[in-house]
Amino acid sequence: MLRIVLAEDSVLLREGLIGLLERFGHQVVAGAGSADELVEAVTAHTPDIVVTDVRMPPGFTDEGLRAAVALRETRPQLPVLVLSQYVQRAYAEELLDSCDGRGVGYLLKERVGNVEEFVDALQRVADGGTVVDPEVVRQLLRHRRDPLSRLTAREQEVLALMAEGRSNASVAEALTVSEGTVSKHFGSILTKLDLSLTDATNRRVLAVLAYLRGSP
Repeated sequence: MLRIVLAEDSVLLREGLIGLLERFGHQVVAGAGSADELVEAVTAHTPDIVVTDVRMPPGFTDEGLRAAVALRETRPQLPVLVLSQYVQRAYAEELLDSCDGRGVGYLLKERVGNVEEFVDALQRVADGGTVVDPEVVRQLLRHRRDPLSRLTAREQEVLALMAEGRSNASVAEALTVSEGTVSKHFGSILTKLDLSLTDATNRRVLAVLAYLRGSP
């Protein structure tokens, strides 16, 4: 029997999952409707595994997934199974990389074929295994192959002009914006391309090279 903390903001779905899990002999020790409640429940009950959605109150963006990542940082051995409609790439990668990928899973709700398959995945994650939906893997790999996909359309315009050897002033003139705006866009580009070198010239060159590698 697994002791489970279940985080799902939809009351109907949460209650349905509780009934399903209990039918297979497991115990849901707490049901959470928000990311804060999830963290509180884990602290109070020390479960065998956490099952959580990605988008939860208050913002309905990535609160559940961020809470799972934070929980794994303080409790590396805590198994976590994400069950969601969405692939939230940044924190999904961080979660799947945590603890060398042991005791972690990411399933898409609409692609769970049957109940037994879901319960089996739950048990495997609880036992320290890794279970990831192939569609999640596909999206993560596509994202890693193309770092430029992280950039906005305007950021890609800025980088394309820099690849032509233009200065910030020239880029600003071409886009009819201020040099300060160009600098802000470039700072965002560096962050999204994971370029953390201290030398600004080297960072500019690396950013341009990333653009050239990703261009058709």
